[in-house]
Amino acid sequence: MTTAHHLRLIDGMRTTSFPPERVPSGAGVSGPGYHTALLVGEDGHEGEDEAVRGERRAQCLAEYDALLTLLTLRWGEPQVVSLWSAQERMMAGEVIAEPWAEPVARCEYLQLWHEEGRWIAVVLYQQDDGPGCELGALVTVVDPP
Repeated sequence: MTTAHHLRLIDGMRTTSFPPERVPSGAGVSGPGYHTALLVGEDGHEGEDEAVRGERRAQCLAEYDALLTLLTLRWGEPQVVSLWSAQERMMAGEVIAEPWAEPVARCEYLQLWHEEGRWIAVVLYQQDDGPGCELGALVTVVDPP
């Protein structure tokens, strides 16, 4: 997918109503008060050569940077939100509200904007022990943890 496609997908998530219950929605999941999407993923690439996976990671990081640049031009500098305290609370047994549970469980921080009553987050999921990289987005009315 291209950065233009990612922008169209995020814009669509911003303008689409939320379903009353959790359902699959194209590239992600939607539920009461939120839409999520996996923009760049790792599915089907587990057996690839490390060099190829490294190239995929570089491409994922480039798409992340390009998307952040365009969204920053549109809405200004994002809030860089550390998820450390939410991770600590999750590990202590607190249930983190959707759609925040997955980012809290899988990454250290995210880029966040608040526009027209909705939170828009861009999330980079990276593996500490390998070249894996996924790029996600979410749009929600649920306040961040």
